[in-house]
Amino acid sequence: MGEPVSLGEVQETLLIPLYGRARDARNEKSVLGDRKAVDLVEAIDYDFEKFRGPSLAGSVLRASIFDEYVREFLRRHPDGTVVDLGCGLSTRFDRLDNGRVRWFDLDVEDTMSLRRTFFDDGDRYMMITGSIFDTDWYARVTEPARPVFLLSEAVLLYFPDARVHEVLRRFADTFPGSGLAFDTSGPAMMNTQDRNPVFRAVSARMKWTCADPTTLEQFGLRLVESRTFASPQPGVARTWPAKYRYGLRLLGWAPPVTTYKLNLFTTLGEPAFA
Repeated sequence: MGEPVSLGEVQETLLIPLYGRARDARNEKSVLGDRKAVDLVEAIDYDFEKFRGPSLAGSVLRASIFDEYVREFLRRHPDGTVVDLGCGLSTRFDRLDNGRVRWFDLDVEDTMSLRRTFFDDGDRYMMITGSIFDTDWYARVTEPARPVFLLSEAVLLYFPDARVHEVLRRFADTFPGSGLAFDTSGPAMMNTQDRNPVFRAVSARMKWTCADPTTLEQFGLRLVESRTFASPQPGVARTWPAKYRYGLRLLGWAPPVTTYKLNLFTTLGEPAFA
């Protein structure tokens, strides 16, 4: 028997990208090469095969775009701090560790209990039990002379507008001059969740709709760039199989593609490390 899973509704969705990365790792041309995801899927007692459809591959493509945002930060700040908010069973630290980064993975209690079954803290890698909406972890991840990059992948979408806007404003106030990456989605995707095969297998539904990421600048952010699956970073695109690299470009006009965005922001103000 594998490790049993007892997760809340939203937390259960972390198993979707985990399975997507494991399937990708088994491909001859893998985008992420995440063999750890294969080990995790094999070690967890859960019916992963109920997850079907394009969202599995989409979770891999999304991860590769976010990975590049982190890589670019670490190219500029190799000794910086990265905080993955709502990390789930992400293996991003293993993929991107440059030997110098200070990395924090944060998630709520049931998720972190499962995560600690498979991962251990280290000298530069630490897990924090807490919510993206808490504030007590702020001081723990802040260190003089270290720039901070905050990342939240497929998390904020599951919460109401007001809570998301509030936490974005707090990030801007607490981490001035810092990088911040997260995804947004417009109505075309949000209104069709029940037709998405992976969501037929879980109870959670996304709530926050944001058609235009520039509107979030009112909360103390500056939009650096927004990407879709039709416009990944050139270096990232070269790692994708041709069916995605060219197929998604051809579908780049379609609302489900154009309205789901992977965004890179900076918070306003002078950085604390300057």
